Amino acid sequence: MAVVSSAPTGVEVRAERPLRDYTTLRLGGPARRFVRATSADEVVHAVRAADAEREPLLLLGGGSNLVIADAGFEGSVVRIANRGWRVDGNTVTAEAGEDWDELVAALVAEGFGGLECLSGIPGLVGATPVQNVGAYGVEVSASLVSVDLLDRPSGEVRTVPATDLGLGYRTSMLKGTDRAVVLRVRFELGRSGEAAPIQYAELARLLGVTAGSRVPAPRAREAVLELRRAKGMVLDPDDHDTWSAGSFFTNPIVPAHELPPVLERVERIAGPDARMPRWPAREGEKLSAAWLIEHAGFGKGHSGPGGRVSLSTKHTLAVTNRGTASTEDLLALAREVRDGVGTAFGVELRPEPLLVGCVL
Repeated sequence: MAVVSSAPTGVEVRAERPLRDYTTLRLGGPARRFVRATSADEVVHAVRAADAEREPLLLLGGGSNLVIADAGFEGSVVRIANRGWRVDGNTVTAEAGEDWDELVAALVAEGFGGLECLSGIPGLVGATPVQNVGAYGVEVSASLVSVDLLDRPSGEVRTVPATDLGLGYRTSMLKGTDRAVVLRVRFELGRSGEAAPIQYAELARLLGVTAGSRVPAPRAREAVLELRRAKGMVLDPDDHDTWSAGSFFTNPIVPAHELPPVLERVERIAGPDARMPRWPAREGEKLSAAWLIEHAGFGKGHSGPGGRVSLSTKHTLAVTNRGTASTEDLLALAREVRDGVGTAFGVELRPEPLLVGCVL
């Protein structure tokens, strides 16, 4: 175990801390060792200390994209809690532990545009480039400049430009690896007070504009929050539809040569007039996971083991804890949905959240 006595002054170190208290699913067993780091230096120290002792390490941000096993984590969990952000011209530098939506709200209030369509997304700033977070036609990659990160193999802190991060649909070279720890993030944003061009049809309809139009950033933010609340995607401790990891499955991208048999199944199951949402993608076409789930027979509120978990009553992409669930309950329902879509349409759904100590 990493040496506790050498930790910087003010670092909180605890044993057997329940991780369910730190995830939006309210699921997850205890961490053998829990460290709360409130500055980038403390994050670096905690990670280096764990690595020096060859201690298994889990980095914990807002807990909005994690599914943690009921057994918990047999190692050190470092809670990223370094806060703060600053502006230099049009460049915004934010610490990894800054709350994402609080940052977006503050930037919109300051007259910045570009991130407003990413309003209401739970989690911390440091996770956004890892996942290349996106919503309503906008991705973090559109405004990301660089990240400061700790390279664990070398122990060095360095700045990496966005162009070197391998950013793609809900992914980057940082995803699925524990080689690097994001410490802070930089964005380049416009300061005209206008939102990025509205690209998403549902958002354009709500705003009463055509695709490609621009509106004031505060107006776009409020519209996005309205849409997300209607889908149970804005955190509310009293609403079990928000006890989730957000969208549990990513929209599948089907290569062009595999698409015809999928479309044949769509027509056979949903009828010749079925209108499944589809979008062009570099590798083929991106299909709507929510549409596939619903038409495979899993409607809103579809219940899992003992009624302890269900699909959200507002949105079929969210797998939710109804209050007394276990992680295994959640995974059982997710497997049922994944397998059902595969059987119906021949499309494999892949989970979006990180699975810790468990598999789907």
